[in-house]
Amino acid sequence: MTKKTKYVLATVIIASFFSTGFKSLDNFDLDTNTVEGFYIDDSEVFEPTVATEKVETEKTFFKLPYTGKSFIAFKEAVAFKESMGLYHLINSYGYMGKYQFGKTTLKGVGINDSSEFLKSPELQEKAFRALVSRNKWELRNEIKRYNGKVIGGVKITESGLIAAAHLGGAGSVKKFLRTGEVFHDGYGTSIKSYLQRFADYDTSGIVANKNAKVKV
Repeated sequence: MTKKTKYVLATVIIASFFSTGFKSLDNFDLDTNTVEGFYIDDSEVFEPTVATEKVETEKTFFKLPYTGKSFIAFKEAVAFKESMGLYHLINSYGYMGKYQFGKTTLKGVGINDSSEFLKSPELQEKAFRALVSRNKWELRNEIKRYNGKVIGGVKITESGLIAAAHLGGAGSVKKFLRTGEVFHDGYGTSIKSYLQRFADYDTSGIVANKNAKVKV
């Protein structure tokens, strides 16, 4: 491993401490590029940039937390929590890319080639938008009914609901709203934490679409 690569990975470890709730990096091995639950591809490039419409699909190793409440801010915040913005990251459950997609979800948005998906930042960005559109449709009634209300001590917002659905699926979000039952993923992250963390972002520009797919 080159000194540059070790520096990049060490930087990621340090940065992770500033992302509360991010999956633990206590067992990171600089010689194998591995951390418990993840594998990081050597081909990633370190570019600490703030995303803009112009660069949002460019391949980056790490994006600093984006400020503001725009949709770009929303997707970069989700990406930072999911993978620290790593397009080539695969976790121990097989979830892939910057936004940690599973193969079933990828097929749902029209992507059947997971290898091509991992190699294409543009495809990953389009897949995320398509999934947001689908989740917004799935939760359209819940958004109307619960937006602005406090459930289980958490303020419910459109962006929070969409982010929670990204983590645990729309069904888990609906169950929480109805019964208070909280879904946790394999790493112990709860949809309730996503409802809180990603509240009040502007996702109004994304059209709710049951059949949203990526055109490849």
